[in-house]
Amino acid sequence: MARIPELLASKRTLSFEFFPPKTAAANMTLGRTVAAIESLHPDFVSITYGAGGSDRHRTGDVVGWMIGETPWTPMPHLTCRGHRRDDVGALLGSYAELGIENILALGGDPPAGGVDEPGDYLYAMDLLEEVVAANAFAVGVAAHPQVHPRSPDRETDRRFLADKLRIADFALTQFFFDVEHWVRLVEELSDLGIDKPVLPGIMPINNKVMVKRMAEMSGAALPGWLADRLDATDDPDEVRRIGIDVATQLCSDLIDAGTPGLHLYALNRPESVVEICMNLGLTTA
Repeated sequence: MARIPELLASKRTLSFEFFPPKTAAANMTLGRTVAAIESLHPDFVSITYGAGGSDRHRTGDVVGWMIGETPWTPMPHLTCRGHRRDDVGALLGSYAELGIENILALGGDPPAGGVDEPGDYLYAMDLLEEVVAANAFAVGVAAHPQVHPRSPDRETDRRFLADKLRIADFALTQFFFDVEHWVRLVEELSDLGIDKPVLPGIMPINNKVMVKRMAEMSGAALPGWLADRLDATDDPDEVRRIGIDVATQLCSDLIDAGTPGLHLYALNRPESVVEICMNLGLTTA
């Protein structure tokens, strides 16, 4: 196990994001994905958490499995929506017992249907303060290079993020497709006195309908040049090829811009992230 801030201080990190499988077949897919990216030697991996806490137990199961079956450092996501403080306290205690040293503290999305269970938290900051107070974890927070969709304006968004980063250790961004979004975000945080690491989240495109839907939900607008390329084909293999090319170029641009690391959304499928890393010379395979 390792604390992510210490890793970021020593090198440019490579990491991947997975989601908890919901079926036996999905479990097997995750297992194959983990085996396929073993040669990439990730510095850490993150495991997502369902809307409204719907995956809270599955997230813990995947974290426990990764601790027992891989040499990787897992970072569970934790959202505040629909949670009671007692539940969060118990979950943090179980993670500490497992030896988990890193947590990504998030506000979270509403569950399907848009109705939250009653909870004790209103904002991500409420959860962040509690995780930090546990004094057992390095803590990351979410950042939106193109501004959180529920923020009233860019200035407010950056001010709230800066407030979180004054007590958190690092930020992990929502996906984006132009390096200028990350560069501008880092500059805006610096203007507010924040120099904590901001890890870019990179999502390889495998399905153009899905990426457009995710972009609408997250506020990560597709640039016109990319929308035009995707709209020009209905061939799934060509869409995947476009996704690999775009992500490879973005990663290269981020490295040139001085990124502290690359965090690739594996989406429990290894092919694209392995090829991207091979393009960048980041694999020993």
